[in-house]
Amino acid sequence: MNTFTPPSSSSSSSSTLDLGVGGMTCASCVSRVEKALKKVPGVQEATVNLATESARVLYAPSAQMDAQLRRAVRNAGYEPRAAEAALPEDLSPWAGFLPVAVGLLLSAPLLFPMIGDLFGKHWMLPAWQQFLLATPVQFILGARFYKAGWHALKALTGNMDLLVAIGTSAGWGLSMWLWLSAEPDTMVHLYFEASAVVVTLVLLGKWLEARAKRQTTAAIRALHALRPETAHVLQPGGEEVDLPVAEVLLGDRLVVRPGERIPMDGLLQDGQTQVDESMLTGEPLPVAKQAGDKLTGGSINGDGRVVLQVSAVGSESVLAQIIRLVEDAQAAKAPIQRLVDQVSAVFVPVVLVIALATLLGWWWQGAGLETALIHAVAVLVIACPCALGLATPAAIMAGTGVAAKNGILIKDAQALELAHKVDTVAFDKTGTLTVGRPRMVAFVVAPDSDEAQQLAVAASLQSGSEHPLARAVVTAAQERGMTVAQPDGLRAVPGRGSEGEVGARSYLIGSLRWMQELGVGLGALAPEAARLQAEGATLSVLVERVTQGLTVRALMAFADESKPEARQALALLRARGIRIVMISGDNRGAALAMGARLGLGADEIMAEVLPGDKAAKVAELKAGGHTVVMVGDGVNDAPALAAADVGMAMGTGTDVAMHAAGITLMRGDLALVAGALDISHRTVMKIRQNLFWAFAYNVAGIPLAALGFLSPVVAGAAMALSSVSVISNALLLKRWRLRKA
Repeated sequence: MNTFTPPSSSSSSSSTLDLGVGGMTCASCVSRVEKALKKVPGVQEATVNLATESARVLYAPSAQMDAQLRRAVRNAGYEPRAAEAALPEDLSPWAGFLPVAVGLLLSAPLLFPMIGDLFGKHWMLPAWQQFLLATPVQFILGARFYKAGWHALKALTGNMDLLVAIGTSAGWGLSMWLWLSAEPDTMVHLYFEASAVVVTLVLLGKWLEARAKRQTTAAIRALHALRPETAHVLQPGGEEVDLPVAEVLLGDRLVVRPGERIPMDGLLQDGQTQVDESMLTGEPLPVAKQAGDKLTGGSINGDGRVVLQVSAVGSESVLAQIIRLVEDAQAAKAPIQRLVDQVSAVFVPVVLVIALATLLGWWWQGAGLETALIHAVAVLVIACPCALGLATPAAIMAGTGVAAKNGILIKDAQALELAHKVDTVAFDKTGTLTVGRPRMVAFVVAPDSDEAQQLAVAASLQSGSEHPLARAVVTAAQERGMTVAQPDGLRAVPGRGSEGEVGARSYLIGSLRWMQELGVGLGALAPEAARLQAEGATLSVLVERVTQGLTVRALMAFADESKPEARQALALLRARGIRIVMISGDNRGAALAMGARLGLGADEIMAEVLPGDKAAKVAELKAGGHTVVMVGDGVNDAPALAAADVGMAMGTGTDVAMHAAGITLMRGDLALVAGALDISHRTVMKIRQNLFWAFAYNVAGIPLAALGFLSPVVAGAAMALSSVSVISNALLLKRWRLRKA
């Protein structure tokens, strides 16, 4: 079982910086930080994520860019932090609850009179006691709202904190005016409870929100936790020395004891064991490892003591790159988020206008300043756009996190959003639907040729190729005890075969189609070729270049096995109403034979497709109005993966394929294809649900508050509940499980 090897990429024209941003509270804050970062000279793109409280900036390389970006964040009124600090720690469930508890204790006595009124009791506290209870809540616990709101005002923008600060200050100020202007010994109705309870409810909502956010980042924290802190480094004299993992060098030999986590990627040198790779690949069964096999850092060693040689350190390790891919997906914005950004940019100013209109409208109708101000406060409090800012990122974080746990790495949010629209899935055949290790089932030589000699020539020509058919020829020769010689002047002919010299004689080896293009006839081997093709074999031909032209020396037939779960996995896709297409470079007969084993019809098979033409076939499918997923694993699949609406690369394949794909399946299980589409569908559904409720909440709540049907206390409770409900709805995605084929 091969493990996932992620792609690596670099760019000399731009650099990426991750930056934590403290103090953001709503979608308006996100828009403000993004604008501030984009104004920095050299910044090409800036994406801010409210759920992770972080920013990802793409910029032209500059020596002082880090400091400039931090200064821009601070000038916008927020706190720049290290990227690692943006990731919520695995804290106690009650972490950060103290301010909320103090607010609840001080606000509770203010609520008793409201509760008493329901039972005909009048428990009104004296004004001075209400003042002493409400003022610390307003100005000490609520200081954060004044500070953030002031920064927003200086930047000529608005945010949730500004709305809360204005609304609660109006309630507190009105109470002070009514108290101080009343006749002595007169019991007047004050609104201290409204300001104190609203501040407390907002703090409670933010605490519940932060607690839920920690759950959405659980997948990232779990991946970080896979990194051991120390490694047992084997010295040249045989002594073991424990060193921090950060000090391990490429080429070091490490000892891994039974039950320990493997600290770094490497090749197993001594010993054999079973390795649990479930956290990395989602595969629950331990994988047998022996000398020469790859070991992946973060996986758990079984019952054998092994020695490995380090092959990758730091950011080049599999685990580091998996974490990077998941972080990239969680930091990215889905296209649907653009609508939220457009709304949030004008939301707070519009709400302030509505609140002012509410105040003036009620006052003009003769309700009095007191009543008009309370209704305006309710509008300000209920309109906080927290839920809008959290709706999309919370769902994306939960969806990509649970997908990663099940072996599906979603590289960007656009692939996540597009995948749910897919109606056609195109599969590369070799290595994707099949095991990818074809074996040579027949070697037929021309009447005047020696079988052993021609097999040795064929193996020599194929010895430098990584193509599965080439490896099958070399393996067949080695199984017969032959020594494979190195050819001279070897030249690959893309999509067709190769040519070179063996023992001063010139040969070509390649596909039957190539030979037909060259005008080479099979002669006496034609009947045997027809029989093997009818049985579904893939054919290659060995030809010698002689004075008279090209002469056929041997015919090779190959057969590949379909993956055990392939047929059932395709059935899962059909159950979703998805059309399936198999793209193969094999001749029509071989492709139809494999298709029959997989349960595919003749109209679902594209045969004799050159590697360079796969992208064109995908483009044809898209031109027919279909949304297409391409699933592949080889270098020659990369253009097709990039051409598809969504590319899915098998994690057992090549780096190039995975770099071109939007989704990487971390093991060769084809059930992951249907799983990726399913989690995409469910995540997009959660995003839409969240956005619907966030918009509906404001569309319904603001008019109700303006018309006087909601008090500030009820409005504050509803506002806090909206953010918590959005995150809680997104967290339901954590219950998703992969359906096995």
